[in-house]
Amino acid sequence: MNSEEEFYDAVTGFDSDNSSGDFSEANNKGPEVLDLEPHQSNKTEKHNGETEIQENGIKRHRTSLPAPMFSRSDFSVWSILKKCIGLELSKITMPIVFNEPLSFLQRITEYMEHIYLINKACSHTDPLERMQAVAAFAVSAVASQWERTGKPFNPLLGETYELTREDLGFRFISEQVSHHPPISAFYSEGLNKDFIFHGSIYPKLKFWGKSIEAEPRGTITLELLKHNEAYTWTNPTCCVHNVIIGKLWLEQYGVVEIINHSTGDKCVLNFKPCGLFGKELHRVEGYIQDKHRKKLCVIYGKWTECLWCTDPTTYETYKKNEKRGSEPKKKSSEEDIKSENDEADDMPEVQDTVQFIPGSKLLWRINSRPPNSSQMYNFTSFAVSLNELEKGMEAILAPTDCRLRPDIRNMENGNMDVASREKERLEEKQRAARKERAKDEVEWHTRWFHQGTNPYTGTPDWLYSGGYFDRNFSDCPDIY
Repeated sequence: MNSEEEFYDAVTGFDSDNSSGDFSEANNKGPEVLDLEPHQSNKTEKHNGETEIQENGIKRHRTSLPAPMFSRSDFSVWSILKKCIGLELSKITMPIVFNEPLSFLQRITEYMEHIYLINKACSHTDPLERMQAVAAFAVSAVASQWERTGKPFNPLLGETYELTREDLGFRFISEQVSHHPPISAFYSEGLNKDFIFHGSIYPKLKFWGKSIEAEPRGTITLELLKHNEAYTWTNPTCCVHNVIIGKLWLEQYGVVEIINHSTGDKCVLNFKPCGLFGKELHRVEGYIQDKHRKKLCVIYGKWTECLWCTDPTTYETYKKNEKRGSEPKKKSSEEDIKSENDEADDMPEVQDTVQFIPGSKLLWRINSRPPNSSQMYNFTSFAVSLNELEKGMEAILAPTDCRLRPDIRNMENGNMDVASREKERLEEKQRAARKERAKDEVEWHTRWFHQGTNPYTGTPDWLYSGGYFDRNFSDCPDIY
């Protein structure tokens, strides 16, 4: 492989064109069986991927993975990354052990974990309360990344993922619409026809010596149909620290602007970098203003914990009083020198809670994770269910659905050697298909999305063409 595009098999950073290796599975223990709802007595066993049905007719999704995650402690990334400082990471290869058993398309679907916030926005009659709920939804969308240091699998060109959750009231479809550059498009709608949520994502990654930075590109759009409103925003930048040595940790930073294109209201959220003393780690502060730039409320909290809002006057008074009661701290020169020469960027000590300002209203609180989440790639309960292959599902899924990817399925089951070989086979198959199209001068055609213009921002976007849930999959490509 000597051409640039032959190495281009990454969407979110590290991936491997030659990732096969010997992984000992002798130390892998059987999966822990979790019962996250012990108070329910109608639980039944599941066999062969079949999802149990509760007495009320709603499916109960799995609460653990088939096998615990493989230890990454014996693997070093320095030999791979040391020549890549300051470069874009889309062509760097890394072993499969640094992945998590989900496709990036499934990771995108985690936006929907806190869909109740969209439902809340739909139900509010006050546009300010709707913006507050949308702002909370935008923050909650990145909350699942907390402590998630594994890399999702890069989607193959034409790969898809669908999810219908009748209990949560939505259905979702995504497609990998471009490989060079890598772009993932998604579309979701409420089963009650109350909202549409869509967008396209192209994350730009760079390696900076000790850290990897993911700059988000692409517009997120939420339409509240009952109110004839559309909101747009982009996600904050994500940075993973200590990719060479030390404990991995991540932070989100940057300014997110949410615009209500119907009323002119805007929400500005500042995801703060941790700073020198780590005081600002995970903190989010911002405000909502009307079209005349009058501040209507202040929002504060942590994207890893909760989000509150209060009126601007109360917030400013509280901050002034807080400033009077605190003395600025100074570091000694010895500490400064130590900070500059440390081999690892130690994660700052996390403040236990968000400081509550009296009179504030709670907008959102993060869901608790499964008891053995640390053995399941730090997945949330929602993420654990995403790759579940229920009995009879293969007959109705598109053949391009990433639940059917053999590398992800084998990794989830703990078969690391097989997963690594399958991943390499799929990438070679994708390269061969690309070369064949180039030889025959045939262009790739997306199946469920098309290039267009976002109707609210006027920027280029990938828009849903419709028809997926008619389930005519006769012309889907063979990518697995």
